[in-house]
Amino acid sequence: MDSKTIQMPREVHIGPNVLDDIGEICKNLRLFDEALVVSGYHTFDVAGKLTVEALEKSDFGVEVVKVKDASMESVEKVQERIANASVVLGVGGGKIIDVAKLASTNAHNYFISVPTTASHDGIASPMASIKNDIGSVSKSANSPMAVVADTGIINDSPFRLIASGCADIVSNYTAIKDWKLAYRLRNEPYSESAAALSEMTAKLIINSSDSIKEGLEESARIVVKSLFSSGMAISIAGSSRPASGSEHLFSHALDRVAKKPALHGEQCGVGTIMMMHLHGGDWRSIQNILKTIGAPTTAAELGVDDDEIIEALTIAHTIRPERYTILGDNGLTRDAAIKLAKKTEVI
Repeated sequence: MDSKTIQMPREVHIGPNVLDDIGEICKNLRLFDEALVVSGYHTFDVAGKLTVEALEKSDFGVEVVKVKDASMESVEKVQERIANASVVLGVGGGKIIDVAKLASTNAHNYFISVPTTASHDGIASPMASIKNDIGSVSKSANSPMAVVADTGIINDSPFRLIASGCADIVSNYTAIKDWKLAYRLRNEPYSESAAALSEMTAKLIINSSDSIKEGLEESARIVVKSLFSSGMAISIAGSSRPASGSEHLFSHALDRVAKKPALHGEQCGVGTIMMMHLHGGDWRSIQNILKTIGAPTTAAELGVDDDEIIEALTIAHTIRPERYTILGDNGLTRDAAIKLAKKTEVI
């Protein structure tokens, strides 16, 4: 039998003020001496300084590198500073974490994820989304050694980011439908356990949707736990299949064509409405859940043009042609895309 390695964090710390303990967390993980903190220019003020102070109190030497985007240039910038570090800590949103994750993987260093927002499931997954000249590409990376999610800090972030994270998790429903379709039609490898965990995570958000409110620390805690669980499904599967299907292809396509794209999770949520309709599922229920959470359900709420939605729908199947979804090999015609977007009230 073929062997399979599943990477998962050794420790997960979720709750208010857990960032104060990050120095001791690193020592308990048998990490000592030098640490490299990767952060953004804004997120350093939000949580980067606290991370540095907590590490220094535990006698770590700390270097800081700030990056502004999730590009290979940023990854290389971080790699140039890794040499003396025993651990790399990504402190920030999804872009910062993806850069630190991939750079530490390339340099064979330990990585700790310290999210300041709960906007998508990259906080714990073995994947990194990196921008290139034509959009974003998903790259395999090592899972973080630990996740330290201070829900007090995450709760203080704009609620739009938390709602985006919820929408990203809800999109697991169509991702699993696409995965099952590829399994039936293309004999693609499929994991029942990864699919079940992914669907359970989406159900958790749906069942909790009425209680996810702005300003409630418990809301941030629910979303972070769900994002972590979704990342674990990806680790079990060994690919992003449990959490990325046609709705993600639509989002990546919209990134390419929109003058001002919305947040990743927001776009995936709107994509889920439309892809659920193509699957013959209850798209109206998805729409209502997103409305309850406060996530966008229309082009106008995303802040993009109707024509950009249509163009993204027609090119979505070309984004990852090796990944079979409900969009098939040929995608949607323009007329079919218009009909779909209108039927689901996206435009």
